[in-house]
Amino acid sequence: MNPVWWIDAFTETRFGGNPCAVVFDADAIPVEERIAFTKETGLVECAFVVSSDKADFGARYYMPTGEIPLAGHPTVATVTALIAAGRVAAPSAFTLEVGAGVMPIEVKARPGRPALVTMTQPAPVFGRSYDPAAIAALYGLKEIDVAGTPRTVSTGSAFLVTRLGSLGALRAARLDPAALEAFKAAEDADFMEPFLCVTKGATADGETFARLLLPPPFPPEDPFTGSATGCMAALLFSEGLIGRRFTAEQGHDMGRPGRASVEVLGAASAIEGVKVGGSGVVVMKGEVDFSAPAVI
Repeated sequence: MNPVWWIDAFTETRFGGNPCAVVFDADAIPVEERIAFTKETGLVECAFVVSSDKADFGARYYMPTGEIPLAGHPTVATVTALIAAGRVAAPSAFTLEVGAGVMPIEVKARPGRPALVTMTQPAPVFGRSYDPAAIAALYGLKEIDVAGTPRTVSTGSAFLVTRLGSLGALRAARLDPAALEAFKAAEDADFMEPFLCVTKGATADGETFARLLLPPPFPPEDPFTGSATGCMAALLFSEGLIGRRFTAEQGHDMGRPGRASVEVLGAASAIEGVKVGGSGVVVMKGEVDFSAPAVI
């Protein structure tokens, strides 16, 4: 039996932010069963804590379609679960090996509040740019709704960061999954999904607001996407559209408000990494039995 913790990440309140199941002691669990477990939960991603010979801890993250090299809310969820299980102290600093490599992790204790978990994502890799009109059409929007040029950015996982000109356009976006699939195939796309954002918060506390709309077999929308937030921060900072430190918001219109503290490291022309920090809260804990035969 493997311990499993259900964590809401990038929130200080249960049933906010983005949920993630974190399975401990997962080295012996086959990849196929990790993916099957993720499908069973109905979540966008699940985390599996494994051993590491490169870092203090290891974790692997899975979507219903396979492994993702770096994911933000599973990282916050994993560290929150490690704290809750007494395997990590608050405050502390340590390293976590994920599919994309080793990330520095900082845990800050906050009396009366959940600990703040901050990951340092790698230096961004900037990819291809795409036609604003073509991306707008995937969401039932017009070219005029897109501000600037959509561009692929990766800080471990690649997203097409697409800045829109207004909160109204962001809220009106509706993904056409078939059109997205066809577009990615035709363009031999270098990104996983477009990440829509505006340089205005959902609340007075935020400086950006974003949405990640997803095709099947995923849930229709991701409540908070920490890896894409790092990509967004890198692009906006490099273009002089956001300050070095800011608060990112996502999920508010889904009834699952999430928030991250973001800091871009280095110069705008030579970004060295992106710190993305958030809290997590325990919703439930238990055990999962991987010893019985599974139908894959």
